[in-house]
Amino acid sequence: MGVAALISWVITAFGGLYLLVIWLIENEASERGATATRLPLPVISGHALLALAGLSLWIVYLLADRGVLAWGAVVILAVVTVLGLTMAFRWIRVYRTPLPAGGSAIVDTLAVPAERNFPLFVVLGHGLLGVTTIVLVVLTALGVGES
Repeated sequence: MGVAALISWVITAFGGLYLLVIWLIENEASERGATATRLPLPVISGHALLALAGLSLWIVYLLADRGVLAWGAVVILAVVTVLGLTMAFRWIRVYRTPLPAGGSAIVDTLAVPAERNFPLFVVLGHGLLGVTTIVLVVLTALGVGES
């Protein structure tokens, strides 16, 4: 189950990296006079850096098979989850807000926060894989499925 958690975590990380790249590109474009992002940089960076730190700790756990490392990864994932949910709730408000009416396509594109450009299926996939990862990590830390 630990390897399944690793695979889920890595795929989740790639989805998050894709969203981060979109946010960075669109945020750079929006700094030219568009609506400010609703996702604070400390929340985004904390989410990404802690998720990578937890993933690294999980890899060490898989190599060393020390239970304290698994529980450390669980604690890190709890913080990552809180930051992720914070961003998700802020993103939902931006995503559901209607686009501005009228004007050129370029102005309309720049008149929305950067996160408005996130593909819905990537956001949902990232969240669902994140939940899957959390469940697998907790079950592994609890020793469920060991022979």
